[in-house]
Amino acid sequence: MNFYNNMHPYYCGIDLHTRSLYVCILDQNGHKVLHKEIKASPEKLLQLLEPYIGNIVVGVECMHCWYWVSDFCAEHDIDFILGHALYMKAIHGGKAKNDKIDSFKIASLIRGGTFPLAYVYPTHMRATRDLLRRRMRIMRFGADLKAHVKNTTGQYNLPPNNLNLRYPNAREKMRGLFEDKTIQTNIDLDLNLISDINAQLSKIEWYIEKQAKQHNPVDFHLLKSIPGVGQILALTIIYEIGDIARFESVQKFASYCRLVKCKAESAGKTYGTQGNKIGNQHLKWAFSEAAVLYLRGNEKAQQYLVKLQKKMSKAKALSAL
Repeated sequence: MNFYNNMHPYYCGIDLHTRSLYVCILDQNGHKVLHKEIKASPEKLLQLLEPYIGNIVVGVECMHCWYWVSDFCAEHDIDFILGHALYMKAIHGGKAKNDKIDSFKIASLIRGGTFPLAYVYPTHMRATRDLLRRRMRIMRFGADLKAHVKNTTGQYNLPPNNLNLRYPNAREKMRGLFEDKTIQTNIDLDLNLISDINAQLSKIEWYIEKQAKQHNPVDFHLLKSIPGVGQILALTIIYEIGDIARFESVQKFASYCRLVKCKAESAGKTYGTQGNKIGNQHLKWAFSEAAVLYLRGNEKAQQYLVKLQKKMSKAKALSAL
C-alpha cells in the first residue's frame, strides 16, 4: 500500500458520482475552505478550483467515472491522485455516511498522508485497455455458449462430440443433430451467437494489435518471442502493466500480479494469508496461461518445473515458473 504524502497549501477531496460531485477543500491547518455539491461538469469544477490552481492537489476514489476528472486536471495542470478503492476503508466506516462526509474524509486522508494510491493509467492507452477487457468478457461468454452445446448433447444422452465450434464446418455438423425442433432451435441460437462473436472478435483483435504496434511495438515484439506467449497474452501484459517503471522492484510487480500471498501475522503468530484478491486479475490470468503454454513440448521447462516441485507444491511451482 502506497500513500500520498506530498505537501500542498490546499487539499481537495471529491466524492465522485456520474451526475454530481461533492467537493471539499482543506487548507494546511485542516480548516474547510470550501465544501459544496456541484454538477459533474468540467465548467462547474473549474469555477471552484481556478483560484487554487498551482497550490492544490485533487483526489478521488477509483470508480468507473474517474477518467474525465483525471483528464480535466491534466488539461489545467492540476495535481491529481487516484485512491485505491479496496484500501480506502476509512471513508466507509462511521455511524453516518453520505457524500458530504465522504468528501471531507477523502480530503483529510490526502492532508494527513494516508491517502492510498492507485495507478493513474495513461490516457492514450486507456481506451484500448478497456476494449481489450471487453473482448475478454465476450470471449468468455462465447466459451459459455460452447459449453452449453456440449452439455446439451450429454443431457440427451447423445454420443460425445469433440468438435471445435470455433470453425464453421464444426458448427454446421451440429445443425440438425436433434430430432426435437425446440431443442435444435436452442442449439442453433448458440451456434449463431458463436459465429457472430467470432467474426466480431477477429476484427477487434486486429484493431487492438494495430494499436499496440503504435503504443509499444518493442515490448509487443519481445513478449511474442517468449514460448507460450501469443498475441492475446502479449496484448494483455502490455496494456495491463501500462508503464513497467511504476514498479520499484520485481517483487512488487509479482505481488501486483497476484502471484505472491502475504502472511497475516500478529504477536509472533501467523493467521494464514490475506490480500489474495488484491492486484490485477488480468495479469494473474495472463501469466498463469503463459506458464502452462510454456511447458508444452518444452523439456527444459518441464525439468525445471520438476525441480521446483521438490521444494514446493505444484501450484506454487507454476507460480514460480
